Amino acid sequence: MLCLKPANTDDIEKEYLFVRDIPDDENGYINEYHGISRDNFDDALNTIIANSRGELLPEGYVPCTSYFLWVDDSIVGKLDLRHYLCESLINGAGHIGYYIAPCYRGNGFGTKGLGLIADIARNVVPEDEIYLRVHRNNPASLKVMLKNGGYIHHEDEQSYFVRIKK
Repeated sequence: MLCLKPANTDDIEKEYLFVRDIPDDENGYINEYHGISRDNFDDALNTIIANSRGELLPEGYVPCTSYFLWVDDSIVGKLDLRHYLCESLINGAGHIGYYIAPCYRGNGFGTKGLGLIADIARNVVPEDEIYLRVHRNNPASLKVMLKNGGYIHHEDEQSYFVRIKK
């Protein structure tokens, strides 16, 4: 069964192994916890959970809930939902960032995961549309966004800026 679960302490061991192995920057998905030690992950997870409540946010950041995409008892992806936009997100990463582990790509998990988090976003974000950005050299992710009702709002030399209607 496929489901999204917010970051939580009950699943800390599997969350740790998954987050530790996400690269620093995978096609624009930034992971500040790449290679983190298990000893340091408890504090990192507490910060991730606090950020979802708008607590312990670095200057200029907005509340963000991190979700893990599960298939049965395995994590296959991580999706981040920023609760609202600030100027840097409007012209940057937008509301949602997501990562699917390479061994699970090509199986529809990105499309399904984005659909699940877009449903959550429709009830959380105050803006009229859900904002996303994808690097131009990542056609698979652009396809995921378009399959979820997204359209290219505008583009620059490096990225497509996609919107999904609420």
